[in-house]
Amino acid sequence: MSTRRVYASPATGIWPWLGLALVVLILDQFTKTLILGYYAWGDTTVVTGFFNIVRAHNTGAAFSFLAGATGWQRWFFTAIGIVAALFIVWMLKSHAGQKLFSFAMASILGGAIGNVLDRMMHGYVVDFLDFHLGGRHFPAFNLADSAITLGAICLILDELRRVRRGK
Repeated sequence: MSTRRVYASPATGIWPWLGLALVVLILDQFTKTLILGYYAWGDTTVVTGFFNIVRAHNTGAAFSFLAGATGWQRWFFTAIGIVAALFIVWMLKSHAGQKLFSFAMASILGGAIGNVLDRMMHGYVVDFLDFHLGGRHFPAFNLADSAITLGAICLILDELRRVRRGK
């Protein structure tokens, strides 16, 4: 088997991937605006026996990591998000023709920028998707977090495919 990679033509390049990141960002910010407009902090709507819509504020990172810190984490996580976004744009420019890889990076980019905007505008990330089972709740999350997770899964799949082709 060949390990040949297909690259995008100069006519397409990075723009479709930046467009995908923009769609993720717009959907993320739209849903968060709806939550901020219609829900007070802590309000909940039961949707199913395992899923609620809830307005939650996360001042930390994934799973509320460092949420109890004194406020420095807002700017720390904002800076990490900005650096990550710049790195991802560079990676997209370098590998725009690798479809699964670029899809993953664009998903992560849109989600990262969405959460950075929340931190800059509100001082916290707006979360609203609440899954639970047997009285135990998974930490609430949002569409940006979902896009980042999907992107991470796709990066793993892309790497597994690359390694498999190398054998």
